[in-house]
Amino acid sequence: MKVLNARVEALLTTENPENFVTSRVPQIDLMYEGIPGDRHFGYTKLSNGRERMYPRGTEIRNRRQVSILSQEECDEAARRLGIKTIKPEWLGANMVISGFPSLSQLPSGSRILFPSGASLYCEGENFPCIYPGQIIQSYYEDIPKLPQRFVKEAYGLRGIVCSVEREGEIRPDSTIDIYVNLEWQGRNWVEGGTGCEVQ
Repeated sequence: MKVLNARVEALLTTENPENFVTSRVPQIDLMYEGIPGDRHFGYTKLSNGRERMYPRGTEIRNRRQVSILSQEECDEAARRLGIKTIKPEWLGANMVISGFPSLSQLPSGSRILFPSGASLYCEGENFPCIYPGQIIQSYYEDIPKLPQRFVKEAYGLRGIVCSVEREGEIRPDSTIDIYVNLEWQGRNWVEGGTGCEVQ
């Protein structure tokens, strides 16, 4: 595995589990079920449109306990949409990192380790959907069709979803170690913002 570094810029969670939008918090105490109080907390979840191989509402393992965004990818998505900014809160993010501009291409099986010893296991890319685009639209009412455009323009920039591999405290302004899985599906990691390429 290759080890790269990044910085935690912000931590977020949902104040109301029924609400998609997140709010910034000073720290998070990761548990094996995820982030206490967050809408994605739990060992299991009910399947939805992302898991079409199961009837909707089937109980399955929760591989979406924590969602992470790259600040650089958020900025690029905003640029593509022609808007000033996309706040990670609007995307329901739990963490924002900087210094890792191709986070969305981080291979499954990679790990993120924090100074406390807490760690996250990368389950894969978080693909964009229309709902965050609707929230973005509410802040830019004069720009048409943002929900539909968000799905297209944010593809490959939406970050990753993770499960908790080791419990512990995480805080903003921390330096994290990212252990890149170099053996994922015959792909090699390419530094410099290009992510992974198939050999």
